[in-house]
Amino acid sequence: MRFDELYLEDSVLDGLDAMNFQEMTPIQELSIPPIMEGRDVIACAQTGTGKTAAYVLPVINNLSKGGYPDDAINAIIMAPTRELAQQIDRQIEGFSYYMPISAVPVYGGTDGIVYSQQERGLQMGADIVIATPGRLIAHLNFGDVDLSNVSFFILDEADRMLDMGFHDDIIQIYNLLPKSCQIIMFSATMPDRIVTLAENIMKNPHKIEVAISKPPESIQQTAYICFESQKLLIMEKYFKRHNPKRVIIFSSSKKKVKELTAVFKRLKINVAEMHSDLEQVEREQVMKDFKNGHIDVLIATDVVSRGIDITDISLIVNYDIPKEPEDYVHRIGRTARGTEGKGKAITLVSEREQYKFKRIETFLGKEISKIPLERSYGNTPPYKPEKPSNDYRSKPFAARRNMKSRKK
Repeated sequence: MRFDELYLEDSVLDGLDAMNFQEMTPIQELSIPPIMEGRDVIACAQTGTGKTAAYVLPVINNLSKGGYPDDAINAIIMAPTRELAQQIDRQIEGFSYYMPISAVPVYGGTDGIVYSQQERGLQMGADIVIATPGRLIAHLNFGDVDLSNVSFFILDEADRMLDMGFHDDIIQIYNLLPKSCQIIMFSATMPDRIVTLAENIMKNPHKIEVAISKPPESIQQTAYICFESQKLLIMEKYFKRHNPKRVIIFSSSKKKVKELTAVFKRLKINVAEMHSDLEQVEREQVMKDFKNGHIDVLIATDVVSRGIDITDISLIVNYDIPKEPEDYVHRIGRTARGTEGKGKAITLVSEREQYKFKRIETFLGKEISKIPLERSYGNTPPYKPEKPSNDYRSKPFAARRNMKSRKK
């Protein structure tokens, strides 16, 4: 379906034409009409499906019709990271080129001058505010920011924001909005916590789900079934033998990312780390160096598994199994994006992670090739992915406490 088949304002269509946007993606075709109608919408769609345009276009289209205050904030778009906020801001600038719509990005990692500019934009009433939760909360706490006229509240990558611990910030901002505010939520995955959040803040939402696309067949996916203690040795030997370049290694914790980075540095590998403990300036410099080829291996948490478009990644390593099967797709989707469209993905599967890995195989609808380890690694566990039931850590806190008391 083409954009000009929708009842969009001429100024919006002019902006789309200038950006060479003609055909809608599935998420855009399903989302734009109900958002234009004023309905609350919750949509599940992965990165790279055109979701930003899916909510930006109907919002700026409605704003362009008039009837909204000139000196108030009319729309808030929440994003988990500065990088995504910047990306959204650039798209709004392009889409609204032929419209008198103002937008201000609000995020951390800036100096006092930029903070003052953000504060001025919030107080004067930009039409659209694109903000990370923490920085918007800071402005609300220290400045005179009025959210009583907000008509649109959009949460982009809502699952990632909850993963990063922004639930309370989102609720705090939501409580300052008028009851009539239209709520729009986009998420790459739909775990229970997202469903609960939607139930708490949305009014009879229109639900949209675009199937997560499977990884391209051009990605060679393999796995090593091992003990947790063997993972580091597997990586050391692999890098000594193959010396791969343009690699991202994903780990599920900041602590492990730091430990792995230290090990790789001792191996004289050109490596850098990426996680939320880094200052914004440091994160930007790491990504710049990696994109420019000054860094061979990037070891990261899932902070870079979405929204970062680097076209020549040759290898993705899942040092830990991600929480959700969809996150596995996002991770390995960083490779096979160049002109050749080829890439490799290696996953290290410990005993405790076998069930989560089996969920990934079920989600993909196929078995991932498992490479047997050499005898020099010692014994390895059999692959028996059974759902954990009696594991001590999986029990509720009260049950664990009772188990402890019985042991005494």
